[in-house]
Amino acid sequence: MLRLLFWIAVIAAAVWFWRKFKSPAAKQQRASEPDAALMVRCAHCGVHLPQDRALGSRQEWYCTQAHLEQGPKSIQR
Repeated sequence: MLRLLFWIAVIAAAVWFWRKFKSPAAKQQRASEPDAALMVRCAHCGVHLPQDRALGSRQEWYCTQAHLEQGPKSIQR
């Protein structure tokens, strides 16, 4: 019985050490992922797109030049 308890303790310790040393590698991998781009909504059609690809005018964002020229449109949903 004592041998069984000894092996259970050894296995539990090995699993604990394995998880402890595996965890920092997973955190470093997540940290190296690129940040998500800020998304904005087109004031005319409601399509979401990255802010760096959107056209801005007076605190409003548009997906294309045509929608920018047409201006905002109220969307009833």
